[in-house]
Amino acid sequence: MTQTAVETSPPPGSLHYSCNICSAPNTALAASLERESGACSSCGANVRFRSVAAVLTKHLFGDVVALGDIAANQAICGVGMSDASCYADRLAAKFNYTNTYFHCQPHLDVTAPEAHWMGKQDFVIASDVFEHIEPPIQRAFDKMYALLKPNGIAVFSVPYTFEAESREHFPNLHSFTIQQESADAWVLNNVARDGEVEQFRDLVFHGGPGSTLEMRLFSLAALNRHFTAAGFIDVRVHSEPYFEHGIFWLHPWSVTISAKRGAVPANSATL
Repeated sequence: MTQTAVETSPPPGSLHYSCNICSAPNTALAASLERESGACSSCGANVRFRSVAAVLTKHLFGDVVALGDIAANQAICGVGMSDASCYADRLAAKFNYTNTYFHCQPHLDVTAPEAHWMGKQDFVIASDVFEHIEPPIQRAFDKMYALLKPNGIAVFSVPYTFEAESREHFPNLHSFTIQQESADAWVLNNVARDGEVEQFRDLVFHGGPGSTLEMRLFSLAALNRHFTAAGFIDVRVHSEPYFEHGIFWLHPWSVTISAKRGAVPANSATL
């Protein structure tokens, strides 16, 4: 896995930047540009969303380009997984791009995509999705690879640590229900494949209690193994700042990653 060089501190004081999603001028305290903050005053894009757009346009066009400045090209195909509307709507206006969902239409289950998605995408965006997918997680990486055309790219983000292994919260998850016990308490009841009954409390939800359950906290080392096992090449951690677009990683973890499908299919991928 390649990690790009990164500035160790933001420039002092205020940072004036142009949002690479909507092109609006912005001013923000440089030290406030956290992953989930630093929202654009016009489109609301945070640092993570701006980074996703930057990594994608850098791959497609060789440079970070504001989405509004891109010439429409319906020959470029892509899918997103519950992408934020601030950039999803603009991608749909420029490319043959579909923003998909797990629980509604347009539907895509990345662990079992329908045939019409497979091998046709120039890019796939999965931003903070894979931490919510039921185990075993390798199948999701395998199928994301299979969605791509040769030389296609996955633009990917999840929260991650620098530990040796990911922390799987429910490694034996099989047949389960999530129930609310009180106003702020939830419980997961699971029956494992061997029949063992398990119960878990202190659940972590993203998007509010009872919303989207966190299944794991990835490690960067484990992510690299998942990408490699699926057949991806040129796996990169994009920690480089783009101050002119308000993109700076105040912390070195949970940074946007890209991974490429090679020109020749990998034998290890599940197609």
